[in-house]
Amino acid sequence: MSIVNIAAYKFVTLDDIATLRPALLERCNALDLRGTILLAPEGINLFLAGSRESIDAFLAGLRADARFADLEVKESLSDDQPFRRMLVRQKKEIITMKMPVIKPADGRAPGVDPATLKRWLDAGQDDEGRPVVMLDTRNDFEVDVGTFDNAVDYRLTKFSEFPDVIAAHRADFEGKTIVSFCTGGIRCEKAAIYMRDIGLEHTYQLDGGILKYFEDVGGAHYQGDCFVFDYRTALTPDLAPSTTRQCFACRAVVTAEDQRSPDYIEGEQCPACVGDKAGAIAADTAHTAAAVTATSA
Repeated sequence: MSIVNIAAYKFVTLDDIATLRPALLERCNALDLRGTILLAPEGINLFLAGSRESIDAFLAGLRADARFADLEVKESLSDDQPFRRMLVRQKKEIITMKMPVIKPADGRAPGVDPATLKRWLDAGQDDEGRPVVMLDTRNDFEVDVGTFDNAVDYRLTKFSEFPDVIAAHRADFEGKTIVSFCTGGIRCEKAAIYMRDIGLEHTYQLDGGILKYFEDVGGAHYQGDCFVFDYRTALTPDLAPSTTRQCFACRAVVTAEDQRSPDYIEGEQCPACVGDKAGAIAADTAHTAAAVTATSA
């Protein structure tokens, strides 16, 4: 596999986005990289793919800036380029939580490395004897592709729902060690800080997220694959592209079995959205029939 895929982020104050954005875009285009870089006053979040030489050259240039010198990167390989174009975007937040008081650049919550987390999960408790709760901070359709055994999943549709949901269930976590996790770690940064702020003191974030866990210890205590936001859709615990796909029309997770259905047309529809359409038509038909009957009566 000749394409190197990288994911990285860093919470750091950026006050020169107006000049940084075009400079990064020009550099990526010159190196024939594709993907997305998000810039916000709170930091940088990037997903890029290209040749090994181009990726290494880009990272060397980026890390020459003191603000990004310690940027940590998760890598995986693929046969094909998973992105169609190169985008550098400016946003209000690199991960939207809508809680401006949460500022990871000012200090992060404690983290737990993958090897230590695996040891805790093997034992069923942390080093101090507290039960360990895995808290998935991702959106529902991501969780459906795969997650940790017995993870708490609140079926979030967007990350900005997280604070209210956790506040409502705060009592469920008393006396337990909580490990928040996500794909690469960025959501966990804000999630863990928020949970500490509301008094859940034994909260940790999984350093590097699921992808780093796969890289360091494989798929122990994890069921399924990890959803990624590119045309590979998901990665297996050995960081290879999965057979799982996402429906272009309705965003539903489409398994290998679903893809064999006559209702699956790549890029157009899947069994889930076909079923939704059929249900909507049936409901509309029933509603119309009821209206006609009422009028006739």
